[in-house]
Formats: sequence, structure tokens, C-alpha cells
Amino acid sequence: MGYYIEVERGVKLYVEDIGEGVPVLMVHGWPLDHRMYEYQAALLPAYGYRCIQVDLRGFGKSDRPWHGYDYDRLADDLLAVIQTLQLGHIRLIGFSMGGAVVTRYMSRHRGYGVNQLILIGAATPRFTPTSDFPYGTPVTEVDKLIKQAYTDRPQLVTSFGELLFANPVSQSFRDWLRDQGFAASVHSMACTLYSLRDSDLRPDLPCIHVPTWILHGKLDRVCPFPLAIQTQKGIPGSKLIPFERSGHGVFYEGRPEFNSTLLNILSPIYPGHN
Repeated sequence: MGYYIEVERGVKLYVEDIGEGVPVLMVHGWPLDHRMYEYQAALLPAYGYRCIQVDLRGFGKSDRPWHGYDYDRLADDLLAVIQTLQLGHIRLIGFSMGGAVVTRYMSRHRGYGVNQLILIGAATPRFTPTSDFPYGTPVTEVDKLIKQAYTDRPQLVTSFGELLFANPVSQSFRDWLRDQGFAASVHSMACTLYSLRDSDLRPDLPCIHVPTWILHGKLDRVCPFPLAIQTQKGIPGSKLIPFERSGHGVFYEGRPEFNSTLLNILSPIYPGHN
């Protein structure tokens, strides 16, 4: 079922809540929404998981306030959802920018309620390079995206969709993802691009003390694979699982292998729950 949760006065997030059992809280990437997890939400409830998918503020069906698009506020929004639903023993999943948001959540809120973290094609530990971090997308390229958000957002969404996959997918599927991008507000898309450009999550990584898995396509053109290597190095005891033939959209492009891997990762902590 779908419903709204107020995360601060006058700001509500849309939540899809499917199934019963161990909660799996799923956070989408830029500029998508909860629908990107359709092929996981259709599977996990059959194995004893409660799939809770959140539209971040400004995206999907959530409210579109003028403020609050930095990672701290987005992480606080997740805390409000978790506390409102009284969730515990959470498996927290974040894709792309959502991976950055859940990483900040784990640091800022000390992993409250979470006992497992899964990062998928995550924009961590930085999305852009610096003098001491030679990985990621150049700042000038992100600046072009910000400018395009305000001048030709439909083309920005369409062009970004072409970067998601390393292998052919149907035009209908591309159109479906593009429609998710169109559902976001131009302001939220631009503001979160600033967050992607400027945020440094390297100090957050050592603060993560739950079992962590990093699932990343080797052919990723949005968050290049070296980001996954650096993320794995920064999170104590984390495990990196590469998908050799997948790009950024590994959740769909490598779907059979990805879903099987996801189930295997989820099951060991509570053996026999399904």
C-alpha cells in the first residue's frame, strides 16, 4: 500500500509498503523514484521481507519543498520515516545518490535501527574528484548538468537514461525510467546535483559498523567502478561484489544475478526467516 509520512512540518514523503516480515528500506537514485525497485519489490515479499520504498523529497510522489536537499536533511528524512514506522532490524538499501544518502544516515544517526547495509552503484565516497581523490565525474561536467536542469530538463533526463546501461534494454523500459525523472521537480534535481558535486563522504565510511555489501557494475559510466573500490576500503569489513557485464543500472541490467545475490545477502542474518 502507499501512504505519506510527515518528515518535518509541511513536508511529507510518499512511501510504498509491500509485504510482511523483516523490513527492507529501499532508497532510489537520482533522478528516479521508488518505482526503480519494481523488480525487487515484486520478489522479496515472497521470501519474508517487508519492502518499504521511499520517494525522497522532491522526487516521485513526495512533496517538493524549496529547501532540504543536502545529505544531512535527506538522512534526517529517513530517520523520520524509520521512527514513524517504528522499524528495527532494518536492511537498508541505497542506489546511486540514494547510496550516498544512506551512508550519511549511517554516520549521522549512528545506524539507528539498521543491522545491514547494501550499497548499489553508490555515489560514494565522492561523486567528483579532488586533488587527493582522482575518481568520479569532473566538477565541470556536473556544472553542465545543473545548467541543463534549468534550461532543458527533458533532454537531461533522456541523456542520463542513456548512460544507465552497458547493454541494450527495450525502449519502453527507457521510457519508463525517463518518466520517473520527469516526475521530479527541476529544483530538487538541480539541488541534489549540488549535493552530489560537493559532498565528501569519506569521513562517514568508518562510522559504519554493520555488515555492508557493495554491489557495483564493472561497466558503470555514472559512478565508475573505482568508486566502489574506494568505498569498500573505507568501510571496515565490507564486501564488494562486482557485476562484470553490468553498467550503472545493475538492478535491472543484471536482474537474475542481481536478485539472486540480493536474496543471498539478505538471508544469512536471520536464517530460516522465510
